[in-house]
Amino acid sequence: MALTRRQKQVLDLIAKFVDENGYSPSYEELAQGLNLASLATVHKHISALTTKNYLKRGFNQSRSLELGPKYVHENRRHRDAAALEIPLLGRIAAGMPVEAVEQHATLSFADFVGHPGTFALEVRGESMIGDHICDGDMVLVERANEVRDGEIVVALVEGAETTLKRFYREPGGKVRLQPANAALQPIIVPAADVQIQGRLLAVLRKYK
Repeated sequence: MALTRRQKQVLDLIAKFVDENGYSPSYEELAQGLNLASLATVHKHISALTTKNYLKRGFNQSRSLELGPKYVHENRRHRDAAALEIPLLGRIAAGMPVEAVEQHATLSFADFVGHPGTFALEVRGESMIGDHICDGDMVLVERANEVRDGEIVVALVEGAETTLKRFYREPGGKVRLQPANAALQPIIVPAADVQIQGRLLAVLRKYK
């Protein structure tokens, strides 16, 4: 169940108060912090948050509010996602210079690594250098069994070797695994001999 805007304010106020003081606020302090004249309204919000497992409440005890397991779980997930973000400050020219325009945004690596089916591989060789994938690069791969023609995939060939290539279906029930290097020949094998293990998500290159 989603939180209302007011319920989120109540929850954030309780979390902030506990963090600063080491104990939970009283209902009077919550009412003051939320600019509410009625304690009944505070009771209503607390009851709703307790029902949704965002709060735990002891009965007949002063300052007995505790952050519930759902809040702790969601807060940890948001904190972990934020740790995977870096500032995105704008664009930079790799050709003619462009006007520098500052922008305020973040690049979240959670978009790449937040899925449990994502894994990384270190590239060996230069068969994909035409696609700017070089020896020593790290590639992020999304697990997948079905892919489209032209996608860069991780393929297990004849149950023995894995390779990073562009995938194409060929007539006669065959598959072509196309390198991005004019010096190398494509791998053409029966489709039954190829097991797709994933598709390319991103390429990471470290210079330092």
